[in-house]
Amino acid sequence: MVEKIKIHNLTISKSYMTFLFPFSFREKERADLMENLVEHQFDYFKLKNIDLQDLYYGKGIKISHKELDQFFLPYIEDKLFPFSTKDRGFLRYSKQIRDSYVYEVNGNNLDFTLNSIDIILCPFGIGLITIRTEMDKKQESLTNVLDFMNHFRVLEAKIEEEKGGKIIHQSGKFDSTSELILDYLCHNLKPFIIRNKKLEGYYGSLPYFEDERMLASAFFIAGENQTITNDQLFRMGQLDGKDSKGQEFISANNPKYIERYIEKRLYDRWAPSTYIITSEHTQTTVSVEKNHELENEISHFMGIHYYNLWLHYYYKIMLLKLSFEHSEVSWSKDQEYVEELIEMISKFDSRYYFKNVSVRMEGKELTKILKETFNINTLFEEVKNTVDDLNQAQEKQRDKRQNMLLFMLTVFTVISGIYGMNLIIEDWKGKTDWSKVSGYSFFEWISLLTALIGISLSVLLLTTEGIKGIRNIYRKRKRDSFK
Repeated sequence: MVEKIKIHNLTISKSYMTFLFPFSFREKERADLMENLVEHQFDYFKLKNIDLQDLYYGKGIKISHKELDQFFLPYIEDKLFPFSTKDRGFLRYSKQIRDSYVYEVNGNNLDFTLNSIDIILCPFGIGLITIRTEMDKKQESLTNVLDFMNHFRVLEAKIEEEKGGKIIHQSGKFDSTSELILDYLCHNLKPFIIRNKKLEGYYGSLPYFEDERMLASAFFIAGENQTITNDQLFRMGQLDGKDSKGQEFISANNPKYIERYIEKRLYDRWAPSTYIITSEHTQTTVSVEKNHELENEISHFMGIHYYNLWLHYYYKIMLLKLSFEHSEVSWSKDQEYVEELIEMISKFDSRYYFKNVSVRMEGKELTKILKETFNINTLFEEVKNTVDDLNQAQEKQRDKRQNMLLFMLTVFTVISGIYGMNLIIEDWKGKTDWSKVSGYSFFEWISLLTALIGISLSVLLLTTEGIKGIRNIYRKRKRDSFK
């Protein structure tokens, strides 16, 4: 019989949790969406507005806008904190909520506060909804907090172990997190979210959004004089709360596997008091220091670590989007979109994707962990190969069209040279009398057909190219130039 891993208890005196929900919207509706957010009390986030430093993050929490400004490299800073909504970059709209809720799951009623919501409009029609929550019950167990996170991040419960959660609020009861977000908190956003699995072109929904679960992040303040153990860190990374029977559990039995898992994902610069573990599901910070000594760490979690996390999450989503759209290209139907896809990849690479985002050692080290965890480098190489494949395919098709056109022109040049110089139809001088066509000789018929077909092909080519040019101009205006 395999011996089970011992689960060590850990009490949490306070926990802050954020959940990231990605969605897709149409670029042509960006301006209308921004106007709609303002109408529903979402404020545009500006670093220069220092009144926002303590508005969205919870009671007594303040983040430093000056530190946010200094943490990121200048070319990243311009994109993350655009001066106005007309500038290219990531547009953040925030709304304070400060409302109490109860999450009912596995026989427990877990009180939590929903502090605020961010809606970040990213380039290329991708958006992120951020839900900020906190649990401040004294001596809460790590198991209950992880169980809450694991269930809350599921938008629509589909498997048995995820079902059973209810969100209770004074306005009513919600059977899923999706219902809470899209039918109550952000109901104004629903008309702008693309729900189709496959639209013509490249603005579908998010079929590559993994398992319909949100990415979570958390800051846990553990009670004093406690020791953080490997099994606790592993459970934080995997969000192992309770099983379907309501018992606390850990989803591994091999201590060596747990050690390898933690070694790859753990940032222990401030150990043994503070650790940060990053996984595909969450980035969690846990600290056993006293509350009054954690103001700076909590500020980092709400500020620089938050931005660093969602920026790399956006990289992952965008790279998956580009890979997916390449795989969905139908050359017989979507040939005109290939250049658009090449343009999109090139603009993303040159304007928004950067290997380094911070000059600080802390930022560089956490960035490396995020890229490894989200598999960003591999995804980026696949997208670069996609560009090469598309360019080669475009070049081959362009060569075929040019060769066909050259062949047609050569044929008509030869025929025109043979008959145009040596055979003149007198009836073509002045007003053409079409009644005499029936009396043409064999060679006159060749001359007539050559002229008519040549003129028709010229008109057809000019018309086709003109329509194609007008369509390209329309499509570029429609997608708003990929902000």
